[in-house]
Amino acid sequence: MSNDYYATLGVRRDAGADEIKKAYRRLARELHPDVNPDPETQERFKEITQAYEVLSDPKKREMYDLGADPFAAGAGAGAGFGGAGFPFSDIMDAFFGTAAARGPRSRARRGRNATLRVELELAETAFGTTRELAIDTAIVCSTCTGSGAASGTHPENCDMCHGRGEIQQVQRSFLGQVMTSRPCPQCGGFGSVIRHPCPECSGDGRVRTRRTIKVRIPAGVENGTHIQLAGEGEVGPGGGPAGDLFLEIVERPHAIFERDGDDLHCTVQIPMTAAALGTKVTIETLDGPEEVDIKPGTQSGQVIPLYAKGVKHLNETGRGDLMIHVNVETPIRLDEEQEELLRRLSQLRGEERPPGKFAPGQQGFFSRLRDVFTQG
Repeated sequence: MSNDYYATLGVRRDAGADEIKKAYRRLARELHPDVNPDPETQERFKEITQAYEVLSDPKKREMYDLGADPFAAGAGAGAGFGGAGFPFSDIMDAFFGTAAARGPRSRARRGRNATLRVELELAETAFGTTRELAIDTAIVCSTCTGSGAASGTHPENCDMCHGRGEIQQVQRSFLGQVMTSRPCPQCGGFGSVIRHPCPECSGDGRVRTRRTIKVRIPAGVENGTHIQLAGEGEVGPGGGPAGDLFLEIVERPHAIFERDGDDLHCTVQIPMTAAALGTKVTIETLDGPEEVDIKPGTQSGQVIPLYAKGVKHLNETGRGDLMIHVNVETPIRLDEEQEELLRRLSQLRGEERPPGKFAPGQQGFFSRLRDVFTQG
C-alpha cells in the first residue's frame, strides 16, 4: 500500500465508523486551512481528508484492506482527491458535525404550539370542571386539502433544480475542484413550484378559523398549572401535523378562602364573650354550610381544622384541609352597664391589675441581646 490511512488518522485497523469519524474531526479542527494556513499543514489536511474518505466508505475500506488503494494510479481514475467524483460536501459535513439534508424538502411542516389562558373559580379548580373553549387557529384548507394548489392543478416539477430541491456549483480552491450545494432559489428547496395557488389559502395549504373544543379540567389544578392537549394547536403549512395546545390555569381570587396548596384558610371573628363561654358558628365551605364548635376559652389566633374540606389532590385520592383562624374581637365602646359588669367580672377573677406576662418566643430586645452574649 502506498499510504497507511489508519496511521494517518491515528486509529486501529479494527476501529469502528464512529471512532474514525471522531479522529478525523479532531485532526480536521487542528489542521483546517482556516485555522492554520501553513502550506505543510494544508498538505497534511489533504492527507487526513483522503484517509477519511477511504475509511468512512465501507466499499473503499474493504478494497483498501484487501491491498488496493482507491487513490492509487489505476485504482479508480477520476475518483481521486479533488476530482469530479470526490464527495467533498460529505467530508465538510463530518467536519462541522452536521449532515445537510439531501433532496427536496417537504412542504408539510409541523404547526406551532399555542397557549390559552383559562380563568376558573376556586370551586372549579378544587373539584374539576368541563369547559367549551373557542380557539382562533389554523386548519387544513378544505379547498385544496393542504396541497396549496388550485382545484384541478398540482405542484409542478421545478425546471431549475429538476425536482432535486438544490442546485450544485463547482468551485476551484487550493483543494482542487469543490462541489457545493444550496437550496434552489426558484422553488425554495421544495423541488416543485405551485404555478396556480389555491385562491382560498393562497398556496399555504391552511386557513384561519375559530373552532370550539370541549376540555375537561381535572380536580386539583391551581394557579399557573399548564395542561397539554396534544395535536390541538395550529395545523402546519402544507397541511402538516398540528402543534399542541397548552391551557394555562388562572384561578380567580376567592372572597372568603385563601389557598395554600390543597389546603384552604379562612378567618372567623367572634365576640370576646363567645370566645370565653363557647359557641357554635356556621361556616360556608366548598361543600356547603358547616357548623363549627367554638370551645370555651378559645384564644384569638387559634386554628380549628376541618379535615378533608379543602381542595382535591391532583391525580390522587383525598383532599386538603380547611383551616379556620379564630379572631376574638375586643369591644371598643362600652356603656356604663357593660363597663360595670366587666369591672365586676375582673374583681371576681382578681384581675383588677393583671400582671403582664411574656409569652414564649416574645422576649424583649434586651433579653434577646443578653441571650446572645450568654450563648457566645
